[in-house]
Amino acid sequence: MKNLRIGVLAGILIAVFAIGAAHAADKFITLGWAAWDPANALVELSKDFTTQTGIEVKFEFVPWTNFADRMLNELNQGGKTFDVLIGDSQWIGGGAVYGHYVKLNDFFDKEGISMDDFLAPTVYGYSTWPKGTPNYYALPAFGDANAWVYRKDWFSKPELREEFKKKYGYKLDAPKTWTQLMDIAKFFQGRVVDGKKRYGAAIFTERGSEGITMGVTSAMYAWGFQYEDPKKPYHMDGFVNSPEAVAALEFYKELYDCCTPPGHSDAYMVADLDAYDSGQVAMQMNWYAFFPGINKSENVGFGKTDFFSNPDQLTSGATLGGQGMSVVSYSDKKDLALRYIKWFAQPEVQKKWWSLGGYSCHKSVLNDPGFAKSQPYAQGFLDSMGKVKDFWQEPTFVELMLPMQKRVHDYVVGGKGTAKEALDKLIVDWKEVFEEEGKYK
Repeated sequence: MKNLRIGVLAGILIAVFAIGAAHAADKFITLGWAAWDPANALVELSKDFTTQTGIEVKFEFVPWTNFADRMLNELNQGGKTFDVLIGDSQWIGGGAVYGHYVKLNDFFDKEGISMDDFLAPTVYGYSTWPKGTPNYYALPAFGDANAWVYRKDWFSKPELREEFKKKYGYKLDAPKTWTQLMDIAKFFQGRVVDGKKRYGAAIFTERGSEGITMGVTSAMYAWGFQYEDPKKPYHMDGFVNSPEAVAALEFYKELYDCCTPPGHSDAYMVADLDAYDSGQVAMQMNWYAFFPGINKSENVGFGKTDFFSNPDQLTSGATLGGQGMSVVSYSDKKDLALRYIKWFAQPEVQKKWWSLGGYSCHKSVLNDPGFAKSQPYAQGFLDSMGKVKDFWQEPTFVELMLPMQKRVHDYVVGGKGTAKEALDKLIVDWKEVFEEEGKYK
């Protein structure tokens, strides 16, 4: 009888342990994001969350080429794959209007999370809908902007500095304006440096997703481009096709024609990185997300490279990248997902996020006296995030993005028509979208 009791007790204990283990195994969330270096940093950072809470974080990272299709299809189908999604800034409108994202205002109020603790342009760009209103559907997660890197070792060569100064009348250094950037690109185009033929600049020209739009707007914002009349929303005549916008688009085409490496007609992030890392070009445009990796590259890192924010021209501007962190409304684990948001928003977590290679938007990190010198690209990041502008964040942003991709690629790369004609046609395209959405009633 004693042995029977022991056996029954052991069986009960095993059953209880198994139930407990099953419940523990259920304590996980799945986070979706793009497959790139910052995602690896987030995996490392999230180990602290699991240690503190016992909640495992599983990840699904999707290559950029498939990222939008994969995530937006999941949201549009009401899928439950993801509990937390780090989605592009342009998705915030659709996430709010179509009910994909949980509105976070009540949660923020309850937990004492203030959007005033985050850099204002990132709150505007990553979190709010309608734009600029205190309606929050994401926590600023990863600040980013389109910026530039250059071969500091080439720029430092005395013979090149002397020749450049003689030809252009100013020092060979990181350009302050797009005009200077063009001078530098022309100076290096076809030049032999260290025994190899080099080219001026790798820029965005990709046609399929968003690439050339992200590149072209980097120039257009510096010329003062606006998507609409500030006093009459969705009215674009005289703004999208303004003389300044036309001049910026013409400038970008000239930069493509004169100063890019061979075969650079459909290039985005990876192509630019490859052109730069392989030593083809003196400069490249790309996102800050890649700058930690460039800084540590065996080929171009460890002092060979330096960084600068998007140059000015008639005004200041930079193309916004980056993402906000949202709770998916279809998730069955919204309570656990909100715990992750609360944890991620803590200043000490944000500081570690920056140290691992994530671009924090938290003021406690960015306003630290030592931040600007913490990395060679830190000051440029601060400069950029103070002047960022974004593409339309309308729920119909895909329908707005595709015609811009076509119109500017046809002109810049295809050489079809004039810049003014391209922008005039773009207005017609966009008006059709907005008319269908009832924006002119």
